[in-house]
Amino acid sequence: MGAAAPLNIVVLGAGAWGTALAISAARAGGSSHRVTLWARDAAQATDLQTQRENRRYLPGFALPDGLRVSQADLKGPDAPTQGADLVVVATPMAGLRGMLAHLHNHPAPVAWLCKGFEAPQGEAGVMGLMGHEIRAEVAPHLQAGVLSGPSFAQEVARGQPTALVAASEHASVRAALVAAFHGPMLRVYANEDQVGVEVGGAVKNVLAIATGLCDGLNLGLNARAALITRGLSEMTRLGLALGARADTFMGLSGLGDLVLTATGDLSRNRKVGQLLAQGLSLQQAVDSLGHVAEGVYSARTVVQRARLLGVDMPISEAVVALLDGQLKPAQAVAALMGRDPKDETV
Repeated sequence: MGAAAPLNIVVLGAGAWGTALAISAARAGGSSHRVTLWARDAAQATDLQTQRENRRYLPGFALPDGLRVSQADLKGPDAPTQGADLVVVATPMAGLRGMLAHLHNHPAPVAWLCKGFEAPQGEAGVMGLMGHEIRAEVAPHLQAGVLSGPSFAQEVARGQPTALVAASEHASVRAALVAAFHGPMLRVYANEDQVGVEVGGAVKNVLAIATGLCDGLNLGLNARAALITRGLSEMTRLGLALGARADTFMGLSGLGDLVLTATGDLSRNRKVGQLLAQGLSLQQAVDSLGHVAEGVYSARTVVQRARLLGVDMPISEAVVALLDGQLKPAQAVAALMGRDPKDETV
């Protein structure tokens, strides 16, 4: 199989994950890909360009010489997305809707990296949406998908072995993501089940808060293993109710991402649970991170959707009660352990 043709790749968003993938793409193409990292903040873009390092979000990792930095107006004639073969949206969930609305007529594949549910829009009671649902609303004709899976930005930037999933209903999007990022240290697997991949990415963040709580309370490895295993069942039940395939949740974007986020010391969502166990308030825990912990914002929508679909998700329910201040850490654990016995099923 021959080498893929060089691509013009634009990454919109210069946070830790966007920067790490831009670095990886510059490596994957053997410096043949044209990779541009776009930063919304002009001061950050200038610092990236002059220091050749993302000192704010990913310190200690040099930008490859061929990696370009842009702060151009996305609506202007010099927008970096002009002529791009692949546009990667690397904003948090809160920024995805605006980016997809702007890119709704883009002729080339578009993918996003964020995992979770958007905060509810408009009137009260409206549910938050996952990425593919947002696209259906604001850019229904866009060839788009998601790049997901178990990955910490620092390890990808360092060039440590990582495997991701390129999920989309469009073969062109899956192929573009594989061509852009697949390389010696980063494997990219294609998957048509975008619903399942996005459910896994959203729910694992909520479950990681629970395992962080478990670790913060020093409940032991047995308890952590039980939470991860039963959490995977919750994730699968919700995914199946939303139309996903069961086998997706045994793959990288399900079990793989859950294990990483629930056990890894670099996991922000797990850290939130640990800090809550130490007695910090939710606001104190979030403020101490310096980055977004999507599980905090997705938990309520996960539970809301599960209730409407009649899906039992007791771990996620306990996390929401904890985040809302209805239960203290020890009470949340007691509520889970005090449930009536039942058969082990998905």
